[in-house]
Amino acid sequence: MTTPLSDDVPVPDEGDYRYAGPARVLVPEGQDYVTSDETLLEWVDPRDPGRAAARTVRDSWRVLRIQSEFVSGFDTLENVAEAVTVFGSARVRPGDAEYDMGIELGRLLGQAGYAVITGGGPGAMEATNRGAYEVNAPSIGLNIELPFEQHLNPWLTIGVSFRYFFVRKTMFVKYAQGFICLPGGIGTLDELFEALTLVQTGKVFRFPIVLIDSAFWGPLLDWMRTTLVDSGKISPEDLDLITLVETPAEAVAAVQRARR
Repeated sequence: MTTPLSDDVPVPDEGDYRYAGPARVLVPEGQDYVTSDETLLEWVDPRDPGRAAARTVRDSWRVLRIQSEFVSGFDTLENVAEAVTVFGSARVRPGDAEYDMGIELGRLLGQAGYAVITGGGPGAMEATNRGAYEVNAPSIGLNIELPFEQHLNPWLTIGVSFRYFFVRKTMFVKYAQGFICLPGGIGTLDELFEALTLVQTGKVFRFPIVLIDSAFWGPLLDWMRTTLVDSGKISPEDLDLITLVETPAEAVAAVQRARR
């Protein structure tokens, strides 16, 4: 006979779980969650024979897991046609102006015939996926294993969870014909500069990198112009790789112009 749960047993919510690749794991309160990236990048003293030998074995097998993530991502996204990857803050909330901007951007991209790819999480990512979903456009989320709350938002037609940042970043680039950045934090800056590096070095065909909101992004571009360009660290034409606009409609138009 099954004993029913008592009424005082709390029901886990989404924030109690962490994604480990395709798995969803309930993490007990107060317990640290160690990510796959953290384990992969952990320093092990090679002068400790036992630990060094164990690391060699683990890393050799880990290559197969990394390979499987690439295969899973390629297989899942192989039918994605023209798409735009959108980056933005996970910290904005429904009702914020930036959240509404994300919804509008997703709608306009979908109406223009693009699939929308985001990090699949909350905030601006959720908003952009929601806008695409509302106009029946492909709405794709590429989630990442993190030590704190990160979950796939509900506005996805395709959702993929990754253990490793570098695998996920490959998918952001491989299936996109352009990048659009909403205001965001460190993660958004990382993704912006990675995209900029790939285009500037010719690792990918030149395609548009669009920033929305000059009040937010303008000071960064001013610093690049007055510090990086003026000191010779980058060329003046490197800044031409970035398009700064004010609205989602202007961002979509910039992508369309560049594609033509």
